Amino acid sequence: MSGSTATAPKQAPAARTGSANPLKAMSQNLRESGIYVAFVVVVLLFAVLTDGLSLSPGNITNIVLQYSYVLVLAIGMLIVIVAGHIDLSVGSVVALTGAISAQLVIGNGQAWYVGVLAALAVGLVIGAWQGFWVAFVGIPAFIVTLAGMLLFRGLTFYVLDNVSLSPFPAQYTKVATGFVPPIFGGYGYDAFTLFIAAFAVLAFAASQVRTRVAKVRYQQVVEALPLFILKLVLVAAVVMAFAWQLANSRGLPIVLIILAVLILTYSVVMRSSVFGRQVYAIGGNLSAAMLSGVNVRWVNFWIFVNMGFLAAVAGVIFSSRSNGAQPSAGNSFELDAIAAAFIGGAAVTGGVGKVQGAMIGGLLVGVISNGMQLLGVDQSLQQVIKGLVLLLAVAFDVFNKRRGGVR
Repeated sequence: MSGSTATAPKQAPAARTGSANPLKAMSQNLRESGIYVAFVVVVLLFAVLTDGLSLSPGNITNIVLQYSYVLVLAIGMLIVIVAGHIDLSVGSVVALTGAISAQLVIGNGQAWYVGVLAALAVGLVIGAWQGFWVAFVGIPAFIVTLAGMLLFRGLTFYVLDNVSLSPFPAQYTKVATGFVPPIFGGYGYDAFTLFIAAFAVLAFAASQVRTRVAKVRYQQVVEALPLFILKLVLVAAVVMAFAWQLANSRGLPIVLIILAVLILTYSVVMRSSVFGRQVYAIGGNLSAAMLSGVNVRWVNFWIFVNMGFLAAVAGVIFSSRSNGAQPSAGNSFELDAIAAAFIGGAAVTGGVGKVQGAMIGGLLVGVISNGMQLLGVDQSLQQVIKGLVLLLAVAFDVFNKRRGGVR
């Protein structure tokens, strides 16, 4: 035998199921999961206070129809906030795109889809206009979009000549108020809605398993297996319960399909695409992003083009639900979208936030508003409560940063 000593081959370390710092891990889990816990608590609270009325099939369907446009805006606003910007003009863009659609469809007798396409085109142009001033001229987004809020509201008055236009044809109103016709009949409920929900649950579970396997492969921190399974079971239970209520009401809303497509698309974009990673890099550390080769100007430009597009989608949905266009449409919508993003976990300083968090934040605001309406709470008090919820959500974000040593 030679003088050298044989050594056993080294094995890759197993994936960790915790963090070296338990307090840090707890803080991170609280930040990521706190909004979901809060949402469940609020839903159960209003279910008790309203004797179950808030969870009735009809009311759940109404929540989906009533707050879908806020959720669409929240997706775009989340991306804007993650990049370190803000957009105060989306409410006015909703009003202007709805007004242009109404003028074409109601005022000039064009087909309903012509109004939809025109609204989307105008939204893209508005986004490019604002993106140019922010990205290439260097004016802060707060100032550009504040000017846009005034500019586009004035254009809305001009397009509508200070009067409301209604009604839209039935095909247009189905965008926000229509339902998918029953496909599997004879059950006393819409089985197709349950089928779609079950498919969504399986797709979500597969995505979560794939993400966990990838983290294990690269020895990253993962949650304990029992907690992982519990999370999947709870998500599946909530989604199927929600679908069951829809199936026992009027079925699957068309606007929910639109919203689901947008959520899935933008979740993938922000999580897996180069553009999404660049948005997080810009918001997290602008100097580092520039040094690493990110074309900050063009990324910022497309962020606002995207916001204009989603504001136009919200404009079509809102005008469809309202069955007309009004000069005052969209008032305070930007505040609802901003609140949804921040309540859903977006950081005030940028660089942090997820699409699903913004959706939960928007739904939380919607559930609170709907519950207070069912309880007959005065409108002024509703505004006070929503303001306090937003303040507490941002305070929670700041508190977490200070505990983590971030100033």
